[in-house]
Amino acid sequence: MSTGELLSIEPLELKFPFELKKQISCSLQLSNKTDNYVAFKVKTTNPKKYCVRPNTGIVLPRSTCDIIVTMQAQKEAPPDMQCKDKFLLQSVKTNDGTTAKDINAEMFNKEAGHVVEECKLRVIYVSPPQPPSPVPEGSEEGSSPRGSVSDNGHVNSAEFAAAARAFTERIEHQDKSTEARALISKLTDEKNNAVQQNNKLRQDLLD
Repeated sequence: MSTGELLSIEPLELKFPFELKKQISCSLQLSNKTDNYVAFKVKTTNPKKYCVRPNTGIVLPRSTCDIIVTMQAQKEAPPDMQCKDKFLLQSVKTNDGTTAKDINAEMFNKEAGHVVEECKLRVIYVSPPQPPSPVPEGSEEGSSPRGSVSDNGHVNSAEFAAAARAFTERIEHQDKSTEARALISKLTDEKNNAVQQNNKLRQDLLD
């Protein structure tokens, strides 16, 4: 902040988040610390490059005034992002009731005996704010699922092997039981046949 006798200026550096082919603006705030009307005028070393609104005006006693400085879209970036442009803000005490329409170049003429307060402002280019970078799909969505698939595959294969063994044993047990039942059934049938044949032979003998 510049603290002159008439106006306080914030900031003293015009910081533009530089981007090619894009119009960029920043603001200044002038604070009148006196009980007098103060006229101001803004000049720049590169008037074609910047638009200042308002570039002249009146700051009422104990009040503030905002100035918008707009840099026109640039086709190329300066070397090393350095800017040599400068601004000069002039302020002068004026009569009560003065309006912006009453401001003229003579009011800021030091040779005419006017007390003109001056403040130089420099221009700085800064990097534009970067949006948060998206997380690459492979790092979060690719590797994790692959790992979990591997883990799950390992678990599933172990569970499958255990179930397969149990199923095989059950089948084998069932097969053995079936074979035993078939054998018992066969023996029973043979026994029944033998009994029937015995009975028939006995019957024949009795006859």
